[in-house]
Formats: sequence, C-alpha cells, structure tokens
Amino acid sequence: MKNFIKSVSIIVLLFFVSCGSDGSSEVEIFDEVTDGSTTGGDDTTGTTTNLEGQFVSDAHPTSGTVKVNDDSTVLNFENFKTDDGPKLLVYLSTTVNSTDFVDLGDLKGISGNYSYAIPANTDLTKYKYVVIWCVDFLVSFGHAELK
Repeated sequence: MKNFIKSVSIIVLLFFVSCGSDGSSEVEIFDEVTDGSTTGGDDTTGTTTNLEGQFVSDAHPTSGTVKVNDDSTVLNFENFKTDDGPKLLVYLSTTVNSTDFVDLGDLKGISGNYSYAIPANTDLTKYKYVVIWCVDFLVSFGHAELK
C-alpha cells in the first residue's frame, strides 16, 4: 500500500510539473492566412468581429479574449495568458471536453496576441468553443465560448 501511495504521488507531481508553468520564454510562430498575409504576435489590429468570447480557466489559469473576424476566416486572441505545457493545441470544439473538434494547430505562445486561420466551411454554430487542449494529459487548460 505504501508503494501504491508513493507511485500515485509521483504521477500527480509529474502532472503538475509537465503541465505547469516553467518560466520558459514563449516562441512566436507565424502562419499563412487565407489572404496570403502572415499573422502572429500582436497582429490583431483592424479586425472587425462577428463572434467573441472570454477565456475561463479549466485545469490551469487561462484568461483573455477571443474574436472571430467578419469573414469567419481568422480567430484572434487578445491579452491571452495561460500556463505553459508539454503539448498545447488550439481547438474549435463542440464541447469543452474536445470530443468533436477542428485542430487549429499548436498554441503560439502563453502570453500575448495571436491569430489562427479558421479552415474554410467551418461551422462556428457547431464548433463554438475555443479550447486550449493539453494533448499529453487530455485536459483543457481553458476555454472560451464564441457568442
């Protein structure tokens, strides 16, 4: 029994270390958007919005605003912040648990303003949750509902 408790304690500790903030610096990645321009970093200026939401925390503190442009082609994160993790992805999902989702790619950074291309013909009435998903531990760090 003592070994079992020790094993469970180690697993829990590894979870918090792996999906917790390690103070590493963020890496900025640029993606091509459908109009041929590039996005990333602080590129959310001049964008009008038809849907938006506020991030709320799930397994880790997560905050910021997410907005969709009028053409529903770009998802913009503004004042976004979350903890660092081993493999974090951005999903458009039907639920917070990400059972049915559209993968928008790797999370570009843990703090700042970022843009993600939304694939053509994505039904935002169906995929109305933006989820920061930790692949290694199958948990949502945080989510926002697009309204």
